[in-house]
Amino acid sequence: MSAETAVATTLNEKPGLKIPAHLAVIMDGNGRWAKARGKVRTEGHVEGVKALRRLVDLSIRYGIKHLTVFSFSSENWSRPRDEVNFIFGLLHRFVASDLATLIQNNVRVRIIGTRTGLDEALKRLIEEVQSKTARNTGLELIVAFNYGGKSELTEATKAIAKAVASGKLRVEDITEETITRALYTSGTPDPDLIIRTSGEQRVSNFLLWQGAYSELVFVEENWPDFGEQVFLKALDEYSSRSRRFGGIESRSQ
Repeated sequence: MSAETAVATTLNEKPGLKIPAHLAVIMDGNGRWAKARGKVRTEGHVEGVKALRRLVDLSIRYGIKHLTVFSFSSENWSRPRDEVNFIFGLLHRFVASDLATLIQNNVRVRIIGTRTGLDEALKRLIEEVQSKTARNTGLELIVAFNYGGKSELTEATKAIAKAVASGKLRVEDITEETITRALYTSGTPDPDLIIRTSGEQRVSNFLLWQGAYSELVFVEENWPDFGEQVFLKALDEYSSRSRRFGGIESRSQ
């Protein structure tokens, strides 16, 4: 059975299933997954990369247009240095080993967040994957790496302040759209659904502006256990929601 046939079968079996145009995921629980199995935390991160590959595949198969994943926050620098280095190495290996597959699958990759603290080799690799996939027209994969929502808003505010100071922008012309265009995610619609794994129920400084009206779904499974069953469970929950965006009438996707 082809991927297209599999999706069609699922949607026929679940006629009310809504597919978000933009899905965002807080990939949480790698350490807890490892601890529960008597493994070191780094093994949880390795399994987490495998779960990310599954999610990218699912997003392509189910027709999601934009996928944003939270892989390393600006607050994660407080973790042990060896673990931070391991996570950076994982991103390097993921991008390097999966680049050909991403290109083949018509995936456009954007990596958002500050470049502060990243070594030159990783910075070059980030630019390479973004450049080589820039013209792809399928799934847009946004990796939030060394990212924090408050930091993003701070940088956007600085950029707008500079535009005002230089005379390129008047204060009275600043709108919500002005701020949206100054964010890392400029050009990408806000997420319809944010999923967080591992049972934690908070957004943890992720897409603070963009997620203002996102539906939030929290699942108990740790990130390395994320697969199609958990994916569909979250979509079922999302499909049951009535999105009003502050109004009275529900607005369909």
